[in-house]
Amino acid sequence: MKAPRWGALVVPALAAAACAACGGGSSERGAPAAAGTDTARPNIVVVVVDDLRWDELGAAGHPWIETPNIDRIAAEGAHFVNAFHAVSLCSPNRATLLTGQFPSQHGITDNVARPLLSHRLRTFPQALQQRGYRTAFIGKWHMGNDATPRPGFDYWAALPGQGRSTDPELYENGSLHVVRGYATDLLTDRAVEFIRQARSGPFLMYLAHKAIHPDITQRDDASVTKGEYVPAPRHRGRYDTRNWPARGNVPHRLGELNGMPVVRRALSWNLTGGPDAPDSTPSAPADEITIRRRAEMLLAVDESLGRILAALAERGELDRTVVVFTSDNGFFYGEHGLTSERRLPYEESIRNALLVRYPPLVRAGSRPRELALSTDIAPTLLELAGAPVGEHIQGRSLVPVLRGHAPGWRTSVLVEFYTHEQPFPHLMDTDYRALRTDRYKYIHWVRFPEQDELYDLESDSLELRNLAHEPFMASTRSRLRAELGQEVLGALRLRAGS
Repeated sequence: MKAPRWGALVVPALAAAACAACGGGSSERGAPAAAGTDTARPNIVVVVVDDLRWDELGAAGHPWIETPNIDRIAAEGAHFVNAFHAVSLCSPNRATLLTGQFPSQHGITDNVARPLLSHRLRTFPQALQQRGYRTAFIGKWHMGNDATPRPGFDYWAALPGQGRSTDPELYENGSLHVVRGYATDLLTDRAVEFIRQARSGPFLMYLAHKAIHPDITQRDDASVTKGEYVPAPRHRGRYDTRNWPARGNVPHRLGELNGMPVVRRALSWNLTGGPDAPDSTPSAPADEITIRRRAEMLLAVDESLGRILAALAERGELDRTVVVFTSDNGFFYGEHGLTSERRLPYEESIRNALLVRYPPLVRAGSRPRELALSTDIAPTLLELAGAPVGEHIQGRSLVPVLRGHAPGWRTSVLVEFYTHEQPFPHLMDTDYRALRTDRYKYIHWVRFPEQDELYDLESDSLELRNLAHEPFMASTRSRLRAELGQEVLGALRLRAGS
């Protein structure tokens, strides 16, 4: 019997309650009063790192990775300790960061090239540009291989597709050409130059790094060629004597994954081409060379941030600039038998390194525990800029959280994933919707609803024991399942009603 789609899971009463919660409203949420003590609109700098895990920072407690400038943002601003990706995959989450929408709304659901759609996204930089901001996009757009300018940006310098770490091609000044040097440094040169330009009003500079991704070629169908991680020559070998402090959820046998049968089946397909591989060793965890080279690539990203902060300080604009540092998704180093399957809903992949510095509003060294989502970046920056937050935006402004007073804040977040692409055939049919609260995670596998997963992260932070079918968790499971249904309907409401 074919497994039911998600819609069959939501009972009518739940659907009615969820739709009632959607409510009505005008086409735009009104712009609030100034969020900070400075009445002038702030400059905005957004830095997005590719594939950065939430725990690959000194500020996150890593024992040897050196990130002094990133750590400075944490020390002088807010370091969100419960931030998550609405989708843990490059292209869809990059669209989410720019639009404030879930993939089910903006339509970039995977890494398949959708150049026409990505030209039509309704992004927050467009809204800022319309309100007098000078705007720049620099780096990796990565919604397909098309590097031509998108609406909403006065200055555009983009890498085609995944880009190269050394001597990359850049589309800027109306043409695609090769630029000699290391990509992180070249992108930063352009970011600093943009910051230093004379202007009468505020600016937005959106820097999307190539790092810390390997050099690969991604075709329009999302299939890829293998490649290597390429640190800047000055950093290569910095961590040659260091070893990754592995988490305690790296399995030695597939049998250790019996509590997560969807993942076990996928890894079995990857190993043997069938769903029932013997209790063999799963795919080898990420090797130490890979981990070290990624960390060495991060050194140039940290130096880049330092140069940006220095450029802002030189102009006397550092403390009137909102600096946001984030990632597009996490990464697995062998946890749960996973490596490049960054799409899946476990902590190593869905947790986000999110930091915000803005002294007029944000208390230095704060560590908000409220649940934050990548959908929240767009409405937060719109509010700080005094711009309306359109009803099409599904995220929530984090301004109350940054202020330190957010009564009635959300108690859960939705993470969603669609398996329309086929670069990893073993992951086909692993569509899921997951609910993350401050304590629990409930994972609904759309095509295998009888194999859902539930984890009590308070007692099992490594997600080793699936409690979904334990009798003593029945009421909790039912409650989370209903709450997930409401979240999913909320994410779909605009598409259904438009």
